[in-house]
Amino acid sequence: MAETFRVLLRMCTHPGRAGEFEAAWHAGADIITTQPGNLGQWLARSSEEEGVYYITSDWTDEDTFRRYERSETHLAHRRRLHPFRSSGSMTTMTVLRAMTGAAG
Repeated sequence: MAETFRVLLRMCTHPGRAGEFEAAWHAGADIITTQPGNLGQWLARSSEEEGVYYITSDWTDEDTFRRYERSETHLAHRRRLHPFRSSGSMTTMTVLRAMTGAAG
């Protein structure tokens, strides 16, 4: 298996703006998935913290992700989400092993 470069974003939304954040993210979701080297992305809402979201995206390699991260396409997408978020953080990692569970 080729190593996958994974990006995990933690986004905190302003109180009362979670629905708008979800709609803005969904409206621009294809911006990321149509990028060369993108393997997919996922939006998840925290079950423990109100207004907290996790966005995961997988890439063929770090260089491809970093090129996208610096692109005007990415910066424009980020600007559309900015009014809804109060804070955020990013963690990057390399997936070493992937195993499908029994229900998969």
